[in-house]
Amino acid sequence: MADVRDMYMAHTMMRREFRLLPQLVRDVPEGSVQRAELVGSHAELLCQILHLHHEGEDLVLWPLLAERGGEEAAVIVPTMEEQHHAIEQAHAAAMALLPGWRAEATGGEELAEALDQLLAVLLEHMATEEKEILPLAAKYVTAAEWDRMGQHGLANSPKRTLPLTFGMVMYEGDPEVVKAVLVHAPLPARLLMPRLAPRLYASHAKRVHGTPTPPRVGC
Repeated sequence: MADVRDMYMAHTMMRREFRLLPQLVRDVPEGSVQRAELVGSHAELLCQILHLHHEGEDLVLWPLLAERGGEEAAVIVPTMEEQHHAIEQAHAAAMALLPGWRAEATGGEELAEALDQLLAVLLEHMATEEKEILPLAAKYVTAAEWDRMGQHGLANSPKRTLPLTFGMVMYEGDPEVVKAVLVHAPLPARLLMPRLAPRLYASHAKRVHGTPTPPRVGC
């Protein structure tokens, strides 16, 4: 059956990066277009990761649980779908503001407030998902079916962003879970990713957060 530990690892990354994001926007001086472009590119990547992550759940996970989970799933899956809708609305509001801010570095507070709202609904959703959904997924979803969600994200992500994204996840990831995620990857990825991805994230974090070791979740 599905090994759901990778979902906890992905959630940790999203908690960390989305918590830091509103203040990153607020800290950009008005008119500092170069800095706004850097932070805005980071925000766009995070929002893309989030969108594909939830799209994979919509396409794969909710139908499987609704089909197999009986009353257990019937109680909670509609709530998950409603939360996804709320997250998508908050995501769309932030994404609508992002291009203008990136281009002109003005209106940062409005964007930061939109990101605060996105963070609030996202944190609520992830907590509920970890408590209610992941135990059901481990019970009713096969490993191959679970892997389809990850494959959806991989297939629809720009290939150039994948090593950095993996480095973001590895930053606080359990080495055993990282190894399990890579076990079905092509040999070059299994060999290179554990070394390359953390370096890419450290370099990226230095530029975006001002340190290669940004605050970890719970720190």
